[in-house]
Amino acid sequence: MTQPTPGEYSHREILTILSGLMVGMFLAALDQTIVATSVRTIADDLDGFSILAWVTTAYLITSTISTPLYGKLSDLYGRKPFFMAAISIFVIGSMLCGIATSMYELAAYRAVQGLGAGGLMSMALAIIGDIVPPRERAKYQSYFLAVFGTSSVLGPVIGGLLAGQSSILGVTGWRWVFYINVPLGIIALVVVWRVLNLPVNRREARIDWWGAALLTVGLVPLLIVAEQGRVWGWSSPRALTFFAIGILGLVAFVLAEIKMGDDALIPMRFFRNSLFSLCIAVSVISGAAMFGGISLLPQYLQVVKGSSPTLAGYQTLPLVGSLMISSIVSGRIISKTGRYKIFPVCGTAAMALAMFLFHYVHADTPLWQTMLVMALFGLGVGSMMQPLTLAIQNAMPPKDMGVSTSAATFFRQIGATLGVAVFVSMLFTQLAPKTGDALVEASTDPAFQEAVKTAAGSADPLESGFANAIVAGDPSIAGSALVDTSFIQKLESALAEPFRIGFSDAMDYVFLAVAILLVIGFVLVLFVKEVPLRTMSGLAAAQQEREEEAAAAATAAESDSTPGDKQ
Repeated sequence: MTQPTPGEYSHREILTILSGLMVGMFLAALDQTIVATSVRTIADDLDGFSILAWVTTAYLITSTISTPLYGKLSDLYGRKPFFMAAISIFVIGSMLCGIATSMYELAAYRAVQGLGAGGLMSMALAIIGDIVPPRERAKYQSYFLAVFGTSSVLGPVIGGLLAGQSSILGVTGWRWVFYINVPLGIIALVVVWRVLNLPVNRREARIDWWGAALLTVGLVPLLIVAEQGRVWGWSSPRALTFFAIGILGLVAFVLAEIKMGDDALIPMRFFRNSLFSLCIAVSVISGAAMFGGISLLPQYLQVVKGSSPTLAGYQTLPLVGSLMISSIVSGRIISKTGRYKIFPVCGTAAMALAMFLFHYVHADTPLWQTMLVMALFGLGVGSMMQPLTLAIQNAMPPKDMGVSTSAATFFRQIGATLGVAVFVSMLFTQLAPKTGDALVEASTDPAFQEAVKTAAGSADPLESGFANAIVAGDPSIAGSALVDTSFIQKLESALAEPFRIGFSDAMDYVFLAVAILLVIGFVLVLFVKEVPLRTMSGLAAAQQEREEEAAAAATAAESDSTPGDKQ
């Protein structure tokens, strides 16, 4: 490819490069939704349901920790080799996952996958930042959200289809959930190798290995306790030990970053920029609210409405569709006007309103009303995500494109992890008392009394067991869904109704908490100062920076060598 100006690319060249980036991102996005759908089948086949959470936790830990490392190294040595390395590691991890013979092996191989996944999203966004001016960038970044929207629809369908097959070509069906990444990864590698030809300006710098090590020490215990705290008990000695180690590790990480200066994994000077700090804070909040909220919707559809995982995927189409539409429309408006602050303001407001409305969605709420609220939430997410990344990229020096972009992705992932852990914990805390209240209220309903009486004499041990427990007033019956929710769909409708109501009421409590968090995010966004968008790409701006620095150095050298008339 040739460019009339260093670092400037035509629309056709950008789309060609974008095709390679989108295939790479599609890998990571599709993998998450496919695995989420089929993980219960996998756990049953490998006899490891009790350690199911570790499969997710291992992936989450390595993908989160590796994200800033990819950003820093790619700033120093170029994007292409690290993006290709991320794809290769992800594909190797997928192949290993496909041959796992135990849940412990699968967790270890998912950790390998996560090492690759950590670079896919952040590298793609950084590369777009390199080749597209901020004024035009939102238009192209909206394609990435379209990739996530497509994967969120295809993932549950493909995952359910593959996991539901006992064997495909002589291989257990669920193993194809991972093997499908191999041909996609090879295509991505070929496309990226052919089309991604960016100039590389290597810089001499120290590699912040101490920072990476201390970040690992700080984050691993906190991520583990975020996933396992509900099981261990948040104030248990084990949880408190993990909290202490994590906090000490993060304090040591900050001190190490201060000492490393510009060579740090995440330079502390970034946080002296008020716009960067505010956008990072909003990213953490929005990540927690977005992923915490979205993770609960399939649970509502499957547990309360009785949908299958595949059907639940289709039922979230209003959210996905509105997300894609709002991201594309906002991207084009930003490119046309150069104004972007209005979108995160409106986005957080729409998300907060949607979560508040979800608070009033009950077990008997018509599905079409729930879908309308989903659409409103999707509009908010699509309007908010890319402008925040764009604001961070635009505010920071072009030479730090990789570090600033990966920092935004990193903190959003941290927020997502904490959000899912905290909100799921809140759900489970409320589930037993809310179900207990629903059972007490149902006990006065003649239809429920008749259903209990009929079920008590049923030949089905599940129905008779629940009915007898209800008659005996067993308090543990209200917490049955804490262990397994599948029994709700197996019970007679009238008998299952209090459990559906209890689950729905517990979710209402969580949705209200998410709405309050988003209100805080909305207030913070109001203080974000809108900086005019640059009209040069990251590569062109970085080249101009280097030329200006070289000219300033030459002028200083000439001034030093010329006799002055200082007295």
